[in-house]
Amino acid sequence: MHSIEPITNPELEREIRARLDSLTKPPGSLGRLESLALQIGLIQRSAMPSIDRKAIVIFCADHGIVDEGVSPYPSEVTGQMVANFRAGGAAITVLCRHFGIEPVVVDMGVGRPTKNFAREPAMTRAQAEDAIALGMTHAETADVIGAGEMGIGNSTSAAALLSAFSGLDPKETAGRGTGLDDAGVTHKIEVIRRALALHKPDPNDPVGVLATLGGFEIAAIAGLILGAAQRRCVVVLDGFISCAGALVARAIAPASLDYAVFSHRSAERGHRTMLEFLNAQPLFDLDMRLGEGTGAAIGINLVESAVKLYREMATFGSAGVANREK
Repeated sequence: MHSIEPITNPELEREIRARLDSLTKPPGSLGRLESLALQIGLIQRSAMPSIDRKAIVIFCADHGIVDEGVSPYPSEVTGQMVANFRAGGAAITVLCRHFGIEPVVVDMGVGRPTKNFAREPAMTRAQAEDAIALGMTHAETADVIGAGEMGIGNSTSAAALLSAFSGLDPKETAGRGTGLDDAGVTHKIEVIRRALALHKPDPNDPVGVLATLGGFEIAAIAGLILGAAQRRCVVVLDGFISCAGALVARAIAPASLDYAVFSHRSAERGHRTMLEFLNAQPLFDLDMRLGEGTGAAIGINLVESAVKLYREMATFGSAGVANREK
């Protein structure tokens, strides 16, 4: 991924900051919206960034790890929710309609699950690479792309990936997922511990870690992040599952996360730890833990708001408003 470069550009940053400070407001008073506008400008290499096309790609796949009883829901729910996405009845599709975002549903392995990684690697290396490559192709979908997902059992894969990359025990990374009780969480932790002891994944081989523990949809999200960075477009991440894709993408190409906006802090137990490990600061915390890309949809709206404020607010000079004294 040698074509992925950091977004650092001191001259352009000075130009963008100068415009931000010339807008009819006290300097810095729009807070994170100002830093968002700066990030989008640096990503697009433009002093006047713009958002024209918005999309959320919802990667969907089943997981063999469900055979271990790590989810209170059966795998059939993945396919049923895909139908709900396409019918427009899911939370993510409601938000997409509201914010004018195009939902793109991608079947990465519905009814064709990964292997049970408690007993064998979830994927072959070739399967993992193919899933990453497919995710990269969807980076051409829009100017700003949200990373959504659906897959019963995928919080177990995400927790295992966080433990593998961070070295943390699964008790620090695994949570309730779609609604496990305390006994279920304890069982989930033990399943992940056994899998890590069986495979001994090497964090210096991120594709190998992904193939061993991940899901097809997590691999595709990693590819989406990498592809967005190559195209210099904005990718807005959702919660625990999509940020597991960010773990993989960063391990492959560290600068790829310069192009990512972390929308929210999920209520899923390990997400705060995951964000800290990624050195990421989310935009908001609404105690959400649905997935699908719901947090990303709200994040895209904030990105668009930041760009519109930057582009459309009057400057002190153009509005004839007196600026503060130097």
